[in-house]
Amino acid sequence: MSRIIVAATPVSGHHAPLLQIARHLHGLGHEVVFLGGSRFAAQVEAAGPAFRALPAEADYDDRDLSARFPGRDEIPAGPGQVMWDVMHVFGDPIPAQLRALKEVLAGFPATVVLHDNLFLGGVALALGEEPGRRPAVLSVGISPLGVDSRDTAPHLLGLLPPTDDEQRARYAEMAAQMAERSKPLAAHLRGCFTAAGAVIEEGSLGWLRIQAADAFLQLTVAGFEYPRSDQPANIRFVGAIPIEPGAAQEPPAWWPELRRAREEGRRIVVVTQGTLANTTLNRLVVPTLRALADREDVFVVAATGRPDAAELIAGELPAVPANARVAGFVPFAELLPLTDLLVTNGGYGGTQAALAHGVPLVVGGDTEDKPEVAARVEWSGTGLNLRTGDPSVEALREAVDTVLSTPGYRERAAELAKEYAGHDALATIDGLVRETDPR
Repeated sequence: MSRIIVAATPVSGHHAPLLQIARHLHGLGHEVVFLGGSRFAAQVEAAGPAFRALPAEADYDDRDLSARFPGRDEIPAGPGQVMWDVMHVFGDPIPAQLRALKEVLAGFPATVVLHDNLFLGGVALALGEEPGRRPAVLSVGISPLGVDSRDTAPHLLGLLPPTDDEQRARYAEMAAQMAERSKPLAAHLRGCFTAAGAVIEEGSLGWLRIQAADAFLQLTVAGFEYPRSDQPANIRFVGAIPIEPGAAQEPPAWWPELRRAREEGRRIVVVTQGTLANTTLNRLVVPTLRALADREDVFVVAATGRPDAAELIAGELPAVPANARVAGFVPFAELLPLTDLLVTNGGYGGTQAALAHGVPLVVGGDTEDKPEVAARVEWSGTGLNLRTGDPSVEALREAVDTVLSTPGYRERAAELAKEYAGHDALATIDGLVRETDPR
């Protein structure tokens, strides 16, 4: 058995898949220490691994990023805010993250460090020492491959790959413009790495943070990611992390109504804004409830990820529609097999889970990397891309009707589900851990 450090950025969408990996490895008998956000301590300890909290400089509560990062809310959603996040939310903690990794290693000589792709202290560890003088470093891609390529549009714009030379030339111009605008980002990140003792050369930081790892494990299948002729050899598509049955709370009291609706032939539509961009539910959840309120042939589940969901919805709607149920948290492992369509703002993990179950999507999101997720849904033929984070009631109604009435979307989602079924992400990660352990 190996000694493993699993390190996660203290953001729910980063923490959750890394915790599931850590739980699995611990259950197989590996010695696992989990380095992460202090608010997740009890959750990690309940899962089995030992827990170590990140130092204060790298620890924060993602439920209120504005409190830790003043000024963030003033930047409009889109590439500008993503660049700001990479500089400050993910870049500034690099020295503290690396220091924490080294402190854990001093008392727990791990042979493998496994981190999410934006825990950049892990990149600094990989860059700071030769492979034989450090643990093996495995990076886990919990978001779309965030790199530019001659075969894709510039990252963050949510554009599909080029189809002809004219479009390639236009994309090249756009990439040059974005590179110019992102020079402050590159300089800032280099400063953060330098402060951590990992001096890096000029070049594409996007590729560097992937190539620095001994293996980069992308949590998807090849059918959901753009093909790239210049893709680094260390990238492995390992499939989706499965949702563990019973990992969520018990089914709500209305669960029998959901099953009865399914048995009656009504279509089950689930709507969610994920776990981060859900501070207000009137961007996607409430408009979807309104769009489908008069539909007797559907049953709508609003999975809000918030304990105060009922109060928030009540502030926007006089009453929850008769064909809908609102929940804070629902057991997705049991919900997705019953679902005909997921309306989502494009969270990467939730999208992977839906497609692994053959569920087509309607995607409307504009924060973080969600436009890139939406574009991949469009490109893969598994759903509709609304190209906005604030779709109208009419647009949502039309999109839901289109996906539910067009067999091609479900057929394509079913094809991808077979591809996901051909992977066992957790077994693959365990295998790589054993391969990279020098003992």
